Amino acid sequence: MAENTLLYSELPDQKLFRRGKVRDVYDLGDKLLVISTDRISCFDVVLPNAIPQKGRILTEISCFWFDYIQDIIEHHLVTADISKYPPELQKYSSQLTGRSMLVKKSRPLPVECIVRGYLSGSGWKEYQKSQSVCGIKLPAGLRESDKLPEIIFTPSTKEEKGHDINVNQEYIEKTIGKELADKIKKTSIAIYKKAADYALSKGIIIADTKFEFGLIADRLILIDEVLTPDSSRFWPQAEYQPGKAVPSFDKQFVRDYLEGLDWCKMPPAPKLPEEIIAKTSQKYLEAFQRLTGRGLELR
Repeated sequence: MAENTLLYSELPDQKLFRRGKVRDVYDLGDKLLVISTDRISCFDVVLPNAIPQKGRILTEISCFWFDYIQDIIEHHLVTADISKYPPELQKYSSQLTGRSMLVKKSRPLPVECIVRGYLSGSGWKEYQKSQSVCGIKLPAGLRESDKLPEIIFTPSTKEEKGHDINVNQEYIEKTIGKELADKIKKTSIAIYKKAADYALSKGIIIADTKFEFGLIADRLILIDEVLTPDSSRFWPQAEYQPGKAVPSFDKQFVRDYLEGLDWCKMPPAPKLPEEIIAKTSQKYLEAFQRLTGRGLELR
């Protein structure tokens, strides 16, 4: 394992609330401690390798965006400064520094809020079959990676196991109610627009992204990560060319490598070669540096 990587956290006297694909979440009573490890998952399978600096980049870039879009919606971040964490967590500073967040507890909505500005990934595959994405009819003749005529909201279910399922807005309305469904759609698009405009000024196209929301009482807040290379498709503007797949700053690079293997996309996942690990880490770091204009900080 490379120096300064974290595959799994170990906080034996703390209550583990959930171990996700890439995050370990601990229950602190009135708040949650979210630790971004260096695990990476593709096709809903956690790979055996750690990606150096990945967890720190996910944390730092989320903190940057939470601050940038706070005029649109309240978010769950309390602090990422471990000096402000409860005293009982200070002894775990080597695991927490730079890669953890103290967040508000909320009741997560069972919806993955996906916003697309460009035609790529599963949206492109669906368009080729039906000329639509999640029930939204699109013009004929669009090419892979084309900018869409307008930003679209294409939600999916949030499955505990297996793949999330693409659904339409009507399905979401039936699940959480029309008023709340309309609000998360409008909010998701507003966040995407503001972030995409900013990113473009830094030479990055945000092709699509995923948001998650929760409720504190009846108050809607933004939760989880936001606009990271794990939850978004980042393209270098200088290399953008519609009509084909665009090289990306995100984990699509790893997906592309895995697609070339004889692997059924079920556990166990194959190990990644060192050159793929190093290139992936470098891609994440470049995206972070371009967007924020700074290097990684130890908080």
